Amino acid sequence: MIQGCSTFIHVGQIHVDTSPSAISTVLGSCVAVCLYDTALGLGGMNHYLLPFWNGNGLQSPKFGNIAIPKLIEAMLDAGSSINRMEAKIFGGASMNIGASEAMMIGQKNILVAREILREYRIFIVAEDVGGQNGRKIQLNLERGKVQLKYTTRSDIGNGG
Repeated sequence: MIQGCSTFIHVGQIHVDTSPSAISTVLGSCVAVCLYDTALGLGGMNHYLLPFWNGNGLQSPKFGNIAIPKLIEAMLDAGSSINRMEAKIFGGASMNIGASEAMMIGQKNILVAREILREYRIFIVAEDVGGQNGRKIQLNLERGKVQLKYTTRSDIGNGG
């Protein structure tokens, strides 16, 4: 992981920053979408727990269909444009081995990321998704690179 100013985000958070900062998180079945604008050295990350907001309560970025458009909006507000954004997606592990099809939250989180990014015409340039291992990731805004380390269940705790 890089030295210097790094912001750690938790479930339901979105952060946009500029070079030379970094943004990091830890994922299990949750997914993080990382967006990067190569021309501006501007990037952002979200961390969501569930694919879809069910319409009850407030629209929270704990849900992919809320978190991804909000991340895109934050990037646009910071001066980026859709045609300069590239995406990387991480997470979506199947942390409960033997979970039924209906309970495969990680897979649904991955699918919602791919679908929303496709709708916005933001190209996914890299992904490390699925499997049974959690991930620690850090988006380096100096180059738009993501450093990844696989984790065990104990590293993740109750988060995503």
